[in-house]
Amino acid sequence: MTRVCLLFGGKSGEHEVSCRSAASVARNLDPERYQVLLVGIDQDGVWHYQEHGRFLPEDYGERLEVVSASRPVAVIPGRGLEVGSSPLPVDVVFPVLHGSFGEDGTVQGLLELAGLPYVGAGVLGSSLCMDKEKTKQLWREAGLPVVDSLVLRDTSAPALRGAAERFGFPVFVKPVCAGSSVGISRVASPQDLAAALREAFHYDTRVMIEPAVDAREIECAVLGNEQPEAFPPGEIVPAHEFYSYEAKYVDPEGARLEIPADLPADLQTQILTLAVQAFLQVQASGMARVDFFLERNSNRVYLNEINTIPGFTNISMYPKMCEAAGIPYAALLDRLIELGEERHERRRRLRFAR
Repeated sequence: MTRVCLLFGGKSGEHEVSCRSAASVARNLDPERYQVLLVGIDQDGVWHYQEHGRFLPEDYGERLEVVSASRPVAVIPGRGLEVGSSPLPVDVVFPVLHGSFGEDGTVQGLLELAGLPYVGAGVLGSSLCMDKEKTKQLWREAGLPVVDSLVLRDTSAPALRGAAERFGFPVFVKPVCAGSSVGISRVASPQDLAAALREAFHYDTRVMIEPAVDAREIECAVLGNEQPEAFPPGEIVPAHEFYSYEAKYVDPEGARLEIPADLPADLQTQILTLAVQAFLQVQASGMARVDFFLERNSNRVYLNEINTIPGFTNISMYPKMCEAAGIPYAALLDRLIELGEERHERRRRLRFAR
């Protein structure tokens, strides 16, 4: 039986989302194949071994609660995980951590030092994909279509004027390194720009401004390592002004999910091709959800973002798109664990010294 350590919670603004995703993953891991070991990370970043998972009901679905433990979990380079001074035997780690300190390469680096296989992208892929500025730079260099953007590091008057003159309004303001629409604002007038920037700067030291595009929001699931496969895309139809955090996770009527998206065959093929290209260009592996804008008037396709640990709640797009393509939730988890083990085995065979 494979011992799977499920990491959840974390100190990012997406702690609650992670707890919801983790509850779905824990419920769907086949108990005949896996022994699930739960490690919850509190909002101070302390790792706690969960003797028994505490599942709490939500308005829709449920979430795992991070329960404080007297003996925190430690990551020991070259030796794996320990609870107190006792080893915690683990075969593979499944990080269900969204956002900073979980999806950005930091946890992945710890797991590499510990010598543990893990699900999802590696250190470089995780850090690149979390950084919207660097991701866009790499996509542009590869000739892939992206929406124009400007990155600010302060809220000085020249910075505000430069943003307003470059794009006009409306614009979107977002932290460069954050996910789940945390800290994002749609700004319709110059008077609201400074407040939106201050909000975004709560979550990162860099803030990206993009012109608002009148577009459909299309998402595509990608699965694999060196030869990934993209599945027929879905569409988000938000009931809110945009696909905000509240629309994603708080309001059960916040958005309608259409899987598969109603697209002509040529556009679907274009999106599938771009999704794989985008995935490979930023060194992703295992899984990712690639998000697109499809401009309404022109049908031009733009890459928006890539998420290396997409939501796994019972209403999340990534598992739903995989399921629509013929991969049920439990089988998807099996495949992700296999991919993580395969990547670890390839790296294990490398030489790191002469």
